[in-house]
Amino acid sequence: METALRLPAVIEKEIEALIRAGYYSSKSEAIKDAFRTLLDTKPALKIASSIELYKAGEVSLSRAAEIAGMNIEDFKHVLSKRGVKRTIKPGADIDKKVDEIMEWRG
Repeated sequence: METALRLPAVIEKEIEALIRAGYYSSKSEAIKDAFRTLLDTKPALKIASSIELYKAGEVSLSRAAEIAGMNIEDFKHVLSKRGVKRTIKPGADIDKKVDEIMEWRG
C-alpha cells in the first residue's frame, strides 16, 4: 500500500542529501529506516500499533505479540490490562476437521 506523504521541505532536502551521499538508495528506504528506528526507541508505540492491528482483525494474536516484541502470554496480559477482549476465530477448514473427528469417533 503506497501512501502519499508530504514532508517539510527541510526534511525532503535532508533525505535527498543522504541519498546523494549513498546512505540510502531511495526516499522510501530512508523513511522505512526512520520508522524502524522510531519503534526501536519507543517500544510503547510498537505495543500500541500491535494492539490496534489485533483489534482491527488485521493480525493474529501471535503475530501481534511478535510485532510488539513480546511472547504470547505477556501480550495477552497487556491486552487484559488495557481491557481488550481477545477474539478466537476458527480456521477456515474447521467444519472439515469437525467432520473428520466425527467420522473417526464413528
